[in-house]
Amino acid sequence: MEIKRLREGDLSLVRVKGIELLDVGKTFDCGQCFRFDEVQNSKHRVEYAGVAFGRHVSFAQDGDELYIYNCDEDDFFDVWSRFLALDMDYAEINRDILSRSAGTVMDEAMEYGRGIRILRQDPFEATVSFIISQNNNIPRIKKIIESLCECCGEPIEGIEGSENLLLHSSGRSSMMSFPSRDAIAELGEDGLYGLRVGFRAKYINDAMLRLGEGSLALDSVSEAEHTSECIDALCAVKGIGLKVASCIALFGMGRYDAFPVDVWMKRVGEKYFSADPAEFSAERFGKYAGIAQQYLFYYERYHGGK
Repeated sequence: MEIKRLREGDLSLVRVKGIELLDVGKTFDCGQCFRFDEVQNSKHRVEYAGVAFGRHVSFAQDGDELYIYNCDEDDFFDVWSRFLALDMDYAEINRDILSRSAGTVMDEAMEYGRGIRILRQDPFEATVSFIISQNNNIPRIKKIIESLCECCGEPIEGIEGSENLLLHSSGRSSMMSFPSRDAIAELGEDGLYGLRVGFRAKYINDAMLRLGEGSLALDSVSEAEHTSECIDALCAVKGIGLKVASCIALFGMGRYDAFPVDVWMKRVGEKYFSADPAEFSAERFGKYAGIAQQYLFYYERYHGGK
């Protein structure tokens, strides 16, 4: 990769050339994160802006050139390279997945989803976000999360000259950080209900209580020897089932063998494999089952097997 720092007015950015197997549009539109929106009328082929790790940032792409706005070289190496999983060899990962699924729809799904990368998100934010995702659609998930951030997040400082970052398709500025455990716990169930969280309020509240008392420690959970142990610990929280726990493990803890099964993946299993995905994921897709899941999910959701 070739990395160069640039400026647009008061705004610092970096340009990264030579990135392979990264598609910004597919990565931020495959249902794995909820605080990024596409920038309308961007000068780039595709651009997504949002908030992660308490920072406002925009990722844009033209061919193999990646532009990261509100970023310098230190930010790139310390935060965003890891967030985008640029240290992972997706060519090798894809070969591993295909070696286990030759002659299946996986070839076509992988080509269709080419460039998707699993983001390395904050475990706490992923936990709360995927509890909110239960029996919910993406626009509503985003709206609830944004309301939560506006209610008890902290203002994000130091983004002078970043007007382009505010041009979200939703029309929202997303200028607040994701709230802390203490801030969400202070809301309690009643406060969460007021944000239209619905039945999920008691689940979020239970998670906050467990985190506060130490019976749930996300650092320890993420470092569990086996992904099954990680998922079991998450499922101890009221309202967290296998699907939500698998999402948290995959998207918030880098457990690439976690295999979330929702209605889309049930459809994939029945349609292409004549089976329930939960029964064959580890055997068929191995240590990168979660990445395989994203290819299949994206393919079925946007292509529908056409």
